[in-house]
Amino acid sequence: MISDENSTKDAVKEYYSKILKTSKDLQTNACCTSAAPPRHIEAAMMKVHDEVHAKYYGCGLCLPDNLEGLSVLDLGCGAGRDVYIAAQLVGKSGRVVGVDMTQEQLDVARAHQAWHAEKFGYDNVDFRLGFIERLGELGLAESSFDVIVSNCVINLSPDKEAVFREAYRLLKPGGELYFSDVYSDRRVPQSLREDAVLWGECISGALYWNDFHNLAKKCGFLDPRLVKDGKITVNNQKLEGKLGCIGFYSATYRLFKLDGLESHCEDYGQAVIYKGTIPLCPYIFDLDGHHSIETGKVFPVCGNTWRMLHDTRFKPHFDFIGNFDTHFGIYDGCGTLIPFESAKEGKGSAAGGCC
Repeated sequence: MISDENSTKDAVKEYYSKILKTSKDLQTNACCTSAAPPRHIEAAMMKVHDEVHAKYYGCGLCLPDNLEGLSVLDLGCGAGRDVYIAAQLVGKSGRVVGVDMTQEQLDVARAHQAWHAEKFGYDNVDFRLGFIERLGELGLAESSFDVIVSNCVINLSPDKEAVFREAYRLLKPGGELYFSDVYSDRRVPQSLREDAVLWGECISGALYWNDFHNLAKKCGFLDPRLVKDGKITVNNQKLEGKLGCIGFYSATYRLFKLDGLESHCEDYGQAVIYKGTIPLCPYIFDLDGHHSIETGKVFPVCGNTWRMLHDTRFKPHFDFIGNFDTHFGIYDGCGTLIPFESAKEGKGSAAGGCC
């Protein structure tokens, strides 16, 4: 039984070092995906060692666009699969640091570091043993990372606020935390949170989605953006019987470290025009689930979206129209309903403009 922060960490270590030997040992589909990766990711995956692949327990792949030359931190890197994929995307001039609390997982990652360096033609990765809640203990400089990623790991942490707070501290201004995780449609009761198997399977540690939004804002990420989501079916009758009517969702969010973001989508009459120059995105750039921006089209945006494009690494790829001189009110539909499209009947794509 999980009873406090230390026992939670011990239970997770035990689960991911002793109980799970390969991804086939997972008891639910919370950490699984059937979606095929893009071709450039498939090509990168082909250059990752087989043992590293076998020790992978994440939710698909969680890496944003436009990474070349950047500094990337992977929280809960495990055996290093995503680190080695990201290492290829940032290239020789970039760097990737992976953090994990499980020695056995990092042993696998480090054992194949030289193999990957020979495969890539350079060595731009580093692995640190430690807790994602206590990144200040790992010698990582403040405001030193362009992007922080995490793949179905933050739900395992007993102190999620510390994780978001530390991520914000380590990001450069204009940087982003881009991560996938598991969320619930209501708060998970304590009796389930004490279940070591449900916690280890990334289920009972899930944040209620609205608690996550409020927590992210408290830590400085004032406008969490949902990129994509899917409903988790668990696919284990015994465990499903414990969960009752609680709904669980796998979702990818991006959280920008930006000054001046507002609590809602405010209309200043602004727009952007995408140049089509982000690598591998010649026709459309998807900022999030409500902003698919076509090349060459004048695309109306709220003030927050304008800042997410203008004050970040994406600025060279856009032309910007307007400023903040005149305010026209709030965008319609900027409300507080459950954000996951997979939770709604008759799922459809968003129309343009701001959410």
